[in-house]
Amino acid sequence: MNPDLTSFMQAYEQANNSHIWANVASMIASDATYWFTDGSYTGIGEIRQAIEATFEKLHDEVYKISDVKWPVATDTVAVCTYRFDWTATIDSAKQSGNGRGTNILEKRNGSWQILHEHLSK
Repeated sequence: MNPDLTSFMQAYEQANNSHIWANVASMIASDATYWFTDGSYTGIGEIRQAIEATFEKLHDEVYKISDVKWPVATDTVAVCTYRFDWTATIDSAKQSGNGRGTNILEKRNGSWQILHEHLSK
C-alpha cells in the first residue's frame, strides 16, 4: 500500500482528535461533499459547520479509524473503506459509537485531500 495514503489517514485521525478545525481543514478539498447520518454537507463552509458542531458536542472524544482498505489507489485518486469507533462525554455522560466510512481522496498540488466522506452505522 502507498505509505503516503496510510500516513494521510493516520494524520486525519489525529487531526480529528485534536478538535481544532485548522488541523482538519487543509485535509479537505474546498469542493468536498460529506455524508453523515444527520445530513449531507457540500463545500468547505458547510463541512466546517458540521464538524465544528460535532467538536462542540463531543467532549474528551477519542476517534479511532481501523481496518482501512484501499480498493482503488492510483497516483492521483484513492478510495478507502474503514471502520471507526468513538468515545466521548455528551451532556456529562460517557457514550460511544461506531460505524463504517468511505473516503475518496484526490491528490491536488502534490497533497492528498478528501473529496468525499461517507460515514454510516
